[in-house]
Amino acid sequence: MDYRIEHDSMGEVRVPATALWGAQTQRSHENFCIGTERMPKEIIRAFAILKKAAALANHELGSMDAATCELVGRVCDQILQGELDNAFPLVVWQTGSGTQSNMNVNEVIANRANELRNANEVARALHPNDTVNMSQSSNDTFPTALHIAATLALTEHLVPAVKELIRTFQRLEQQNEGVIKAGRTHLQDAVPISFSQEISGWRGMLEASVEQIEATLPHLARLALGGTAVGTGLNAPKGFDVVVASYVSELTGHTFTTDANKFHALTSKDAVAFAHGAVRTLAANMMKIANDVRWLASGPRNGLGEIRIPENEPGSSIMPGKVNPTQCEAVTMVAVQVMGNDATIGFAASQGNFELNVFMPVIAYDFLQSTRLLADAIRSFNVHCASGIVANRQKMAQNLNDSLMLVTCLNPHIGYERAAQVAHKAYAEGTSLKDACVELGFLSADEFDRVFKPEEMV
Repeated sequence: MDYRIEHDSMGEVRVPATALWGAQTQRSHENFCIGTERMPKEIIRAFAILKKAAALANHELGSMDAATCELVGRVCDQILQGELDNAFPLVVWQTGSGTQSNMNVNEVIANRANELRNANEVARALHPNDTVNMSQSSNDTFPTALHIAATLALTEHLVPAVKELIRTFQRLEQQNEGVIKAGRTHLQDAVPISFSQEISGWRGMLEASVEQIEATLPHLARLALGGTAVGTGLNAPKGFDVVVASYVSELTGHTFTTDANKFHALTSKDAVAFAHGAVRTLAANMMKIANDVRWLASGPRNGLGEIRIPENEPGSSIMPGKVNPTQCEAVTMVAVQVMGNDATIGFAASQGNFELNVFMPVIAYDFLQSTRLLADAIRSFNVHCASGIVANRQKMAQNLNDSLMLVTCLNPHIGYERAAQVAHKAYAEGTSLKDACVELGFLSADEFDRVFKPEEMV
């Protein structure tokens, strides 16, 4: 491999000749051979947005000439379009401030811009620190990139996926209106419920999750950019924080503002922990829904068998004809991964020592993994499972009629304790509620038929 010599404040470094990164990126690449987890592309894209916004703000405030600003913006657009993905090799397990990823972006923008620049228009070569990182610090850019990436992941990927599943459940509710089935509490028989009511519970959980996620967005909208190293705004021109936030808003289509307290913005990760809490809650809701679906579809002969779900692939390498609820299983595995990520983010967010939190790369990685996995899993579950749910109405009716908890409708007529006697007798002797009630002398056969109407219990 051919190399070129780059230098930084510590001296010279050999860098692959064709690499767009520079000395600081190369040092990190060599010094942190830890794991396979790369800095998420969402963070790199967010950095491109904020670097372009910073250039525009610096130009507006008179710190950067128009040609240089335009050149930085052109390279940022290339990053956003995925044209330079190979230029960002760094792992998550690096400095906790994310400084090396910030410099990776700075070096790539500077080197690529220098390749593109017309010396007549841009007299001086762009410098990673002096030009691209102008008015910034890694300490305010990384939390800003984190908030931008989190906002886009939630609003453009996760929430739309949830809304697609909500629409599927709305359709299933309409299709199953009036279908009565046995309810269950404590995994035991309970009073009847309509299948559409049961589905509405699933829908309601998802609607609540969307509301909770959206409630976190105003907190993510507050940006640290402009606080520079410790929150004082050192080396940033007056008003830079407000102007750069307005450009981030313009570039993303989402409303961002500058955090009024930069000392809070740099050291605390409470907004991200709060937002991921809502993501974790969605994961918990999806765990419940997926479990309900696989319980209701269990069988096909020795389970509940009250619904049929799509048969997508063989389920066993030894048992011919076996088909499993694999989409449900994928959702539940993703859910526990998200719950684990939430614990990591909570611990990491608690470590804001003095003026800076230095657990930001792992927070970013886990947050974005959670949103990415959950969005993908929900879409897959919707397409390959939920959209194909069909009620087994015959089995639902059979289970309903076998349920001893239908005896509850007798309470107003014979009282709770007598109704309990009827249920115990029917269960012990394997008879119907009607036979038990008549044999005990609590109601005649005609009286029982007149008051025993399961369809009216919902």
